[in-house]
Amino acid sequence: MLADGQIAALPTETVYGLGADATNKNAVDKIFKAKGRPDFNPLIVHVSDIQMARKIAEFNPTAELLAQTYWPGPLTFILPLNINAGIAPNVTAGLKTIGVRMPASDVTRNIIKHLGQPVAAPSANASGRLSPTKPEHVVASLGDKIDVIVTGGKSAVGLESTIIDLTGDQPALLRAGFVTGDAIERLIGQSVQDNTKQKTEDAPTAPGQLLKHYAPKTKLRLNAVDIEKGEALLAFGSVKFMGIKGGGHVRDLPISHYMNLSETGDLAEGASNLFSMLHALDQIKAPSIAVMNIPDTGIGRAINDRLTRAAESA
Repeated sequence: MLADGQIAALPTETVYGLGADATNKNAVDKIFKAKGRPDFNPLIVHVSDIQMARKIAEFNPTAELLAQTYWPGPLTFILPLNINAGIAPNVTAGLKTIGVRMPASDVTRNIIKHLGQPVAAPSANASGRLSPTKPEHVVASLGDKIDVIVTGGKSAVGLESTIIDLTGDQPALLRAGFVTGDAIERLIGQSVQDNTKQKTEDAPTAPGQLLKHYAPKTKLRLNAVDIEKGEALLAFGSVKFMGIKGGGHVRDLPISHYMNLSETGDLAEGASNLFSMLHALDQIKAPSIAVMNIPDTGIGRAINDRLTRAAESA
């Protein structure tokens, strides 16, 4: 189907991606149309192996070291585009750079291998909305706008890949994710510039930089220390001292109105559950969702990035 220019939702360890042959401009156009995604927002290209990646991007020693350590896995490199690679121009939004990643899903890497071409794949959801970590999220967001969904269970990481720009003298983190900037710095022995707070409404250099992103339809209230009447709660860690304004405790909430990203305060577990729990709480149509504070360290930075953009967009 991909070889025939169709699009398909594919499982990865981060989120489900909406894939098309990255060398087929008409197929890539179908991604933008299905998602309602602005065509100035570039796409990440997924590869089956390092050899395929080297054909489409100009690797440097830092990229080689990071790929050896973290691929296959949730890390995307921004590198100079190999202009002879045959990548469709709408994939890169006309930029001379390209985002490339090797996903950890054996199923998806095998599909790419048998296709024999890299696959462009943003998240398989309507543009700006919550990313899908389960097949049913794809169905709910895109419906019959896509041709097929390859099911692979719940995404283990649950957050979009970390994006690091390796085109300048100093590496720059463009999107926070499971692989942290601190971990990258320790590996490469070089400081990494943190550009994750930069937000734009036009001409992004990588996915995930738009101000309006990752949004549920329900309004989010971040860093909540109590619960308003009627609100749903997305908790993290202990809720022992969390009460409802006007009287009551978390235990008095309807079961549908309460979810805990990680009762033990585990940030990796919290990241894995973030989008699936936001999807579930969004469906109950509460006036708002109160979100408890998430420590802004390690993977928590990525969780807070998604929550901040979601709160500004909802």
